[in-house]
Amino acid sequence: MSASKTHGHAAQSGHDAAHGHHELPFWRKYIFSVDHKVIGVQYGVTALVFLFFGFSLMMLLRWQLAYPGQPLPVIGKLLGENAMPGGVMAPEFYNQLGAMHGTIMVFMGIVPLAVGAFGNYVVPLQIGAPDMAFPRINMVSYWAFLPGGLLMLAGFFAPGGAANSGWTSYPPLSDIATTGQTIWLLAMVLLITSSLLGSINFIVTIVQLRAKGLTFYRLPFFVHAQFVTSFLLLLAFPPLEAAAVMQLMDRLAATSFFLPSGLVISGEPLRVAGGGSPLLWQHLFWFLAHPEVYVLILPAMGIIGEVIANNTRKPLWGYRLLVYSAIFLGFMSFMTGIGTTMSTFFQTTTMIISIPSVVILTCFIMSLYGGAIRYTVPMLFAVAFLPMFAIGGLTGLPLGLTASDIYLHDTFYVIGHFHYVVAPGTIFALFAGIYYWYPKVTGKQMNQTLGKIHFWLSFVCINGVFMPMFWQGMAGLSRRLYDPTIYAHGRAVQSLNVLISWSAWGLAIAQLPFIWNFFASLRHPKAAENPWQATTLEWAAPSPPPHGNFVTPPVVYRDPYEYSEPGRSSDFHPQFAREA
Repeated sequence: MSASKTHGHAAQSGHDAAHGHHELPFWRKYIFSVDHKVIGVQYGVTALVFLFFGFSLMMLLRWQLAYPGQPLPVIGKLLGENAMPGGVMAPEFYNQLGAMHGTIMVFMGIVPLAVGAFGNYVVPLQIGAPDMAFPRINMVSYWAFLPGGLLMLAGFFAPGGAANSGWTSYPPLSDIATTGQTIWLLAMVLLITSSLLGSINFIVTIVQLRAKGLTFYRLPFFVHAQFVTSFLLLLAFPPLEAAAVMQLMDRLAATSFFLPSGLVISGEPLRVAGGGSPLLWQHLFWFLAHPEVYVLILPAMGIIGEVIANNTRKPLWGYRLLVYSAIFLGFMSFMTGIGTTMSTFFQTTTMIISIPSVVILTCFIMSLYGGAIRYTVPMLFAVAFLPMFAIGGLTGLPLGLTASDIYLHDTFYVIGHFHYVVAPGTIFALFAGIYYWYPKVTGKQMNQTLGKIHFWLSFVCINGVFMPMFWQGMAGLSRRLYDPTIYAHGRAVQSLNVLISWSAWGLAIAQLPFIWNFFASLRHPKAAENPWQATTLEWAAPSPPPHGNFVTPPVVYRDPYEYSEPGRSSDFHPQFAREA
């Protein structure tokens, strides 16, 4: 294998030399680019825009929950009479916001940012590769993602508005919903295809294009995390793609995969070809959606590992244990099921899957012990990730136990639990990654003071959003109510809805320093080539890296995190440096 890899590097170098004499046109260089770095930036910017849009939908939704039935000032009139008659949110529009917020944040925001952006940009650099294994497939994956995302947003302009059957799109409701659901399904087919193409590319790249000397146990933890994530995407997404096509057939071709016989709609029996099963959709959907949680969190854990090792100035504690835990986590994430017969078995597997999560978290906490910690902005987000993810994980355990889940199921408790994993958990990790690798991508350094303002405001507000949801859930408040005050127990905790909504709007304001910092830093003077004094292979390339990434093919001599070794003149010894 090493001979073939060396040959591949030589062939690539020859290819670069042959094509280095003529400049590519603008559209080939920046739009339909096959360079993994450009594609990574395209994914990153697009995903951040979609995240902002999905966040905006949530802020509209929070107005209705905090002040049910009251007109939304200014914006309410701008959204039209169908969505907000007299400025008051219509129940149908509320359902659209809920369905589209979940879909956009997960499938168009976090996954493309965590895998498409960070994976595309950083993985080839960290393994010493000149590019991804299949550059054109890489380009196609982005150009399936962008039209899929735009098509999803176009659903708002369809007759009857966007998809309104929840982000899970459960039939039979979704089979008989408005045109927006058809658009949702078509968009999902494109988004899933994009992820599948990307995951195949990552697996082949990591297996085949590693630099000389870079064995699997010398890979940075971030690469291991992306590797496991790619297998999850490859195995979990096809069933949902098949299910989306089947639901499209139900809607457009008069099939009945998910429509049962004897369904009555508005007093009229619905005539279908045969007796379909709404539960079949749930089985296919959750075969994706349970691993999907770990698709979100594994790349985040990879980023946290890189940032913690760099800012504690010591190797990650239990590196091999981290790798084995990530693999076991990926394997166990497929253990999910629906139905009372299997509930005890899956209750057990759900408890077991918490073990590798706890092991990874413990390794990160142990890595802090005895470290000379530098509280840079990436490190602040990384350290905050640890308790936030722990809260998300611990609050998930009662949902895995059948007895307590009967009470907590479909309450705000579930929203609090899930969002602690993906908002102050995953999104904080993604912010850490943006601040950490910004000098590598742009050659400039982001302002640390603005970064710290962004962190502390976000930290306070994000806990104000999600912590009160646990109290609401334990009070029995259902997660899908258009007006929470229609029940007495909802009115008892309505003040918490007001607190949550104001915290959410505060969280939006807290992102303004980040947005300013992100763009204003592009005008800063050039930063040092390795400003964090890191040891991994991406810092062997110039910042920003040229076409082909490395001036000479790198060679790896040691493990990824050799910090603070006794007897060395500096406290970091890069993988690519020869023995001093």
